[in-house]
Amino acid sequence: VKVKIPFGNKYLDAIFSVPEKKPMYGVILTHGAGGDMNFPHLVSLAAYLASHGVLCLRFTCKGLNVAYRTKAFKTVVEYLKLSDDYKLSGVFLAGRSMGSRAAASLVCQLSQDDGDDDFIQGLVCLSYPLHRPKLQSKLRDEDLLLIRCPVLFVSGSADEMCEKQLLEAVVSKMKAPKKIHWIDKANHGMAVKGRTTDDVMEEINAQVFSWLRENVQLEHK
Repeated sequence: VKVKIPFGNKYLDAIFSVPEKKPMYGVILTHGAGGDMNFPHLVSLAAYLASHGVLCLRFTCKGLNVAYRTKAFKTVVEYLKLSDDYKLSGVFLAGRSMGSRAAASLVCQLSQDDGDDDFIQGLVCLSYPLHRPKLQSKLRDEDLLLIRCPVLFVSGSADEMCEKQLLEAVVSKMKAPKKIHWIDKANHGMAVKGRTTDDVMEEINAQVFSWLRENVQLEHK
């Protein structure tokens, strides 16, 4: 279901992947610095979640400024929360690369707002860009250390923007319940020599869904 979500004087393009049965939970998903909501990994994950009973709303926001992307993400969360079509008990925020930074930033903002309710259930970071390539000295970890809700990281062990030991060190300092799933030998784009994209996506999708299930009461399909 395609929708346009009002955002300031513009609209954000978004697509709902809707399960057959009435969903209790949803995932809001967005893309990295390049591309849009039709990035194949996002399409694959959305279809997988919907087929397993989780509503997925993915959206496009082209801004390259994290604060702007975070604002857009917040607008989408509010939109879904107030939606009459889907009465959800809670949502998970998810993003790929820069989209996961925006998601993390928003989770932080919302947890600091006094009127924080339990609508946000957790955070899924796909290829979180912990640092720029070859710039390991400057870590983008401020938001991660402040988050309190459950967090899942899915990263490639050969990601040039997220060195394995560095992410493990940051995660060990996080106070939130957290889990890292390493995709062996995958780069930032989740490409692995000798494996098809579909094969890698199956691994990612199954990991994301099983983690969601551990964190909320989802029926196993």
